[in-house]
Amino acid sequence: MARLPRLTAPGLPHHLIQRGNNRQSVFIDESDCACYLSELAELADGNGLAIHAYVLMPNHVHLLATPGQSETLPTVMQALGRRYVRRFNDRYGRTGTLWEGRYRSTLIETSRYLLACMRYIEMNPVRAGLVHEPGHYRWSSHAHHIGLRVDPVITEHALYWALGNTPFDRQGAYRCLFEGGQEAGEVEAIRYATHRGWALGQQAFVDSVSQSVGRRAAPRHAGRPRKGRD
Repeated sequence: MARLPRLTAPGLPHHLIQRGNNRQSVFIDESDCACYLSELAELADGNGLAIHAYVLMPNHVHLLATPGQSETLPTVMQALGRRYVRRFNDRYGRTGTLWEGRYRSTLIETSRYLLACMRYIEMNPVRAGLVHEPGHYRWSSHAHHIGLRVDPVITEHALYWALGNTPFDRQGAYRCLFEGGQEAGEVEAIRYATHRGWALGQQAFVDSVSQSVGRRAAPRHAGRPRKGRD
């Protein structure tokens, strides 16, 4: 069965993930991470892509980003892939592909899932057992959002700004979002939508996305329709 085209809509946040081929490492040392982020910042700025959150894991990447135009996200990701793979292959004396096919992505309903998705992304190193606290991991946007550093990659989303009237208020409120972990159902919903390319949000949002992009934005319900109950 032919694969559906990716859901892409200007002005809406997209969560995407890209893995190394056969889950191989795509970042060997800190120089690789720094190079990737430098290229990402340059391409995002030059093409109108706002990066709201990210994490670089040893064998994959998560981004939360809002594109200005329909072609913004694929343009940036294709250029970033070419640049980074060329540099990686030259540095390590290798040839061929680095990434596992095309990146996976989903559209996010801002009011319901944007902050949840930021939390999901920045908690990746904790879930993987790399650190005990998200702020201890250098290669994510978490340190920026809690005020430990200013990250040139990040464009803060309006919903993040709504957390408080001052940077100190916003950073404190954002820290509180990470207390007590994240609900398992929320984590699974984000994973399911991103890996399958469905829109993530309430039904009205999903229906709106379907109309605007001209394709299904959620899976069809399996089986026969249920009979009405007495």
